[in-house]
Amino acid sequence: MNNEQILENIGQLVDEERSLRQRTGGLLPEELSRLAEVEVQLDQAWDLLRQRRAKAEFGDDPDTAAVRPAAEVEGYRS
Repeated sequence: MNNEQILENIGQLVDEERSLRQRTGGLLPEELSRLAEVEVQLDQAWDLLRQRRAKAEFGDDPDTAAVRPAAEVEGYRS
């Protein structure tokens, strides 16, 4: 994935997250589960984009950046 594709993916995930959060009357259990998945995927996508940009800035190949495991990316919040 290149930066544009990652940003497009982020946009789609943000739209889905927004749609789920705007539902009135609460979310069904499967919708809550999907919302949690979307949040993790967003964190992973932003992390990947940051990795790619940092590699490019310092002369490394951005294509060597990889999606990090959810547990690692979610650990950044602590």
